[in-house]
Amino acid sequence: MTKFLLISEDSEKEQILREVFPMDEIAVTSDELLIFDILKVEEPDIVIVDGDIETLDLKHLCRKIKQYPVVVLLMLGQKELNKDVLHNANLFIQSPIDKKLLSATVESGLKTRLSLLKMTKSNQELARSLYQLNVLYNTSSQLAGSLDKDKLIKIMIEGIEKSLNFELACTLMFRSEREPVLIINSIYKVSDRLLEALKLRAILSYKSLLADPPVDIKIGNLKIEKNIKHNIQEYDFSILRYDNMFAPITLNDEFFGFTEIYREKPFSTEDATCFQTLVQQVTIPLQSASFTQELKATNRKLQKLERLKSEFISIVSHELRTPLTAIKNAMDIILSGKAGDMTENIEKFVSMGKRNAIRLSGIINDLLDISKIEAGKMDFKFELIHVEPVIEYVKTNLSEVAKEKNLTIKYIPSGEDVEVYADSNRLEQVLTNLVSNAIKFTPDAGEIEITSKVVNARELQYDNCFEDDIKKLQGNYLQVCVEDHGIGIERKDLNHVFDKFAQIENSLSRKVGGSGLGLPIARQLMESHNGAIWCDSEINKGSKFYFVIPVANDKSNFTMIRKQLSQKARSNGSTIAVIKIKSTNEVIENLLKENNLLNKTYMTNSLIEKEGAMTTLSLILMDGDKPSAEFLKKKIDSVIEQNRNLYGECDIMYSYEIEGDTHEKDSYSR
Repeated sequence: MTKFLLISEDSEKEQILREVFPMDEIAVTSDELLIFDILKVEEPDIVIVDGDIETLDLKHLCRKIKQYPVVVLLMLGQKELNKDVLHNANLFIQSPIDKKLLSATVESGLKTRLSLLKMTKSNQELARSLYQLNVLYNTSSQLAGSLDKDKLIKIMIEGIEKSLNFELACTLMFRSEREPVLIINSIYKVSDRLLEALKLRAILSYKSLLADPPVDIKIGNLKIEKNIKHNIQEYDFSILRYDNMFAPITLNDEFFGFTEIYREKPFSTEDATCFQTLVQQVTIPLQSASFTQELKATNRKLQKLERLKSEFISIVSHELRTPLTAIKNAMDIILSGKAGDMTENIEKFVSMGKRNAIRLSGIINDLLDISKIEAGKMDFKFELIHVEPVIEYVKTNLSEVAKEKNLTIKYIPSGEDVEVYADSNRLEQVLTNLVSNAIKFTPDAGEIEITSKVVNARELQYDNCFEDDIKKLQGNYLQVCVEDHGIGIERKDLNHVFDKFAQIENSLSRKVGGSGLGLPIARQLMESHNGAIWCDSEINKGSKFYFVIPVANDKSNFTMIRKQLSQKARSNGSTIAVIKIKSTNEVIENLLKENNLLNKTYMTNSLIEKEGAMTTLSLILMDGDKPSAEFLKKKIDSVIEQNRNLYGECDIMYSYEIEGDTHEKDSYSR
């Protein structure tokens, strides 16, 4: 039978203890005098101290209880406890109390007590070593969880204090290259005389460790930080009278600092080993912290440079467009004959200038597009469309260019009546880039073939270098393929085809020229459509460029789309708000009208899916929050109210989701 002493005023905690240990002897009190009577007479095995008790000085109480051969189990609650209280406890359990965990903790405590009772004077040192190992383990775990240099030093000092019980510790570290800091941890207030001695000793130790110190530390530029436990009395002793231990701290064989501890009681050999181990443990986390800080600083610089680059490209591109437009207009006037008669040679050279001006205009437009996309400022007008008209338009538009090389463009439609949710102008831009490239790299009298079909993501075939882009796709997609029989691309170059400013390294690629931005733009546009783009090629046999867009009536795709949008928002440090509207088909159709303010302003993605007799529309707001979601709901209500004659009376239900937190609203009629 186990004997318990519960020090608490909480009847619920007593009840839990009696439920978990119904056969054991349990004494309960909050009277300090009675507590020690029970400890002397009854000799309990486990003393459970309620950390939330208000009537007792837990620091004083726990220290006195530890004089008895008992195991102290501390119940942690709402009250913040003194470190001395925590130090004098053997075991801990968090409120609210888990019964299984309580039973396991008590069992562990009983084993601990049994060990203590069986321990002789000769093996007490072993117990001390075990305790130090436990401190080492716990300290190591804490060190691994931080990348803050100040916090790491603090954890190290706390570990040394727990395992060695020093009276005074001095730690020299550098917060930056030229900012030396002397951190003093002491039980009592340090006198001015002792402080000056510690400062002088720290400077001398620093200079003795380094043959050529990078920083000349003087008493005047040495910053002092004090961590005093008890400010009620003052330390003023001779350093030489106390035993001490010293250990340098290095990072990659370079000096970082040192720590020195003092104690009136002499340190043992085991103490020295424990001390050196604790100091060594902090070096790797400090190294990681230094790397992290350097990496963050580098990233900030890179982000700034990237922003400046994008701004520069945007500004320069805008500035170039104006004079370029004037040049093109002037050439058009000359070629039209309005500026007067011109010779055949003049016409030849002016026409050449115009072609190059058009080419330069295309490069400038590509630069503007890529800078807009990277800045997240590209405008999209998403709507339910069929892709076939877009393909036919591009085919017709580029046929004249293809005829100049005696090329033919053939389109084989899928024959399936499917819709995608897309921006038709951006799809046209992607397809134009792909077909234009096919024309450039296909020898004269060749053929370019465009095909489209519906495929499932599991059926997609691609080179391993595109796996990261495609493996995340789920559900059904409309796949468009542009195939040529041109020069082809080596497999080693496939991974770089969609990189900015990349071109195939051969004479023909250099001959046809280009900005090197067409395919990167296409890739970014496909990502904005929650699709993907890739290619397959063989040297001297041709290339196949594929892109896929989710089929609009496929529910699984839109589930995936919402997930992708959410992940993208969070990776950018943003939030996502989703409004889900369940209503009649008529309401949904009218909300999706092009001239609708709601559609134009707030809708970035939508899903229409059948759910019994109801239809569901998802409106997704990037950088959204609860107020944004509520504001959107009001806008939808306003649209319905203003068009009551169109919508009539209908059932509508709202729910909104903020970073995975879903709030359902009761359905109601309008």
